[in-house]
Amino acid sequence: MRFQTPLLPATLVRRYKRFLADIRLEDGQEVTAHCANPGSMMGLAEPGSRIWVEPNDDPKKKLKYGWRLVEHADGHFTGVDTAVPNRALREALLAGGVPGLDGYASVRPEQKYGEKSRIDFLLSDPARADCYVEVKSVTLSRQPGLAEFPDSVTARGLKHLQELAQMAQAGHRAVMLFLVQRTDAERTGLAADIDPAYAAGFAAARAAGVEVLAFGCNISPQEITLGAPLPAPED
Repeated sequence: MRFQTPLLPATLVRRYKRFLADIRLEDGQEVTAHCANPGSMMGLAEPGSRIWVEPNDDPKKKLKYGWRLVEHADGHFTGVDTAVPNRALREALLAGGVPGLDGYASVRPEQKYGEKSRIDFLLSDPARADCYVEVKSVTLSRQPGLAEFPDSVTARGLKHLQELAQMAQAGHRAVMLFLVQRTDAERTGLAADIDPAYAAGFAAARAAGVEVLAFGCNISPQEITLGAPLPAPED
């Protein structure tokens, strides 16, 4: 998934009200950017951080910049826009480039299921059961090489696990896919200390037949694409 507009480097001044960030562009101008991330962004929102933002000239948008990446001191990147993984994964699914999820005749995003929910992707094929795929963006890292989910309590994420379990019990294929938006990640895990209820729900979903996959991302200021498989979280 290539960014629609070339990203610009900037410095983070502060993030506030979840979806707003004051930034300083390279010319010294300070502006407010949209932050498309409802999580805590633990370790990613330190004032003074080097970030990359996407400008836009859409007259319908009040904010003319969107925060997309954090560039770490060691040269690694983290993607902070939680909408990006679904777009990158959709491209890979349509191209048949997702190991374990290839070969389906139909890839449909945002399909209604469960109780007033939408599954990220419904994969269908006449020769096999439907496959329900829920995608979670992973950005938290508190140990070198380890990416964890979630970075804050997520009642919505727990609900998704429970609904995936119901699909598995009904005879469908159900997959929880963790897409890690960090180029320094080597494995994935659950942040059970942050959200014990999610960790318990994860174990229950696994017991009900929900499959778990994890993939990294290739990230640059030009694009974000699906990377290699990573070791998935365990109960």
